Amino acid sequence: MDGVARASWPEFMLHDPVAGRRWDDLFERFADFQFALLAPDEDLLIGMGNSVPLAWTGDLADLPEEGWDWVLEQAVADHQAGRIPTLQCALQIALPPASQGQGVSRLMVQAMRAIGVSHGFSQLIAPVRPNHKSRYPLANIDRYVEWTTTEGLPFDPWLRVHARLGARIVKVCHQAMRIPGSIAQWEQWTGLRFPDSGPYIVPGALNPVDFDAEQGVYVEPNVWMVHELGPPA
Repeated sequence: MDGVARASWPEFMLHDPVAGRRWDDLFERFADFQFALLAPDEDLLIGMGNSVPLAWTGDLADLPEEGWDWVLEQAVADHQAGRIPTLQCALQIALPPASQGQGVSRLMVQAMRAIGVSHGFSQLIAPVRPNHKSRYPLANIDRYVEWTTTEGLPFDPWLRVHARLGARIVKVCHQAMRIPGSIAQWEQWTGLRFPDSGPYIVPGALNPVDFDAEQGVYVEPNVWMVHELGPPA
């Protein structure tokens, strides 16, 4: 599974401090919410998905700006406090390049929805990473999520996968993930040089990365979406 993640994301995305602290909790506390897809008749992992239960009782419009990082921290805090979860929240669906563009992502979202239904949840929420935003790093994220196709669906392919399965956009979470690193670390992660302070466009980043004399900080926006889940079949 580690190999799938490394093949699916830019290197810098694997260095989020919250994930570094909490990732093992997914398997120690929420094993029932993690899943993988194997190729038929082959011992080949072609996709993996991660989600958690959350004890969220507020309005979805009040979901926090911190998005992905908040989800992981809050799920662990809920579990430690013994709070009863009220809904499921997605963390990631990771597909290696060979699995992309073949409809696998739709199967993975359907599998994640089925997990939520099996636990009696009526909603699946997700801080969705709009994957083509990296092609438009200077575009305003609030405007980007309003771009649509001729069908009226989201322009972004990953948002569109969720929308086709019935999900709706709630709002943008502008600070979903915060990844700081030294200049040396960012140069190692990206293969680029950052000799001056200021914003830099980094391949795979949805927004420019801000650098000063000592470090670079990437703040990633995501998009809160919600799936309404039906009763168990």
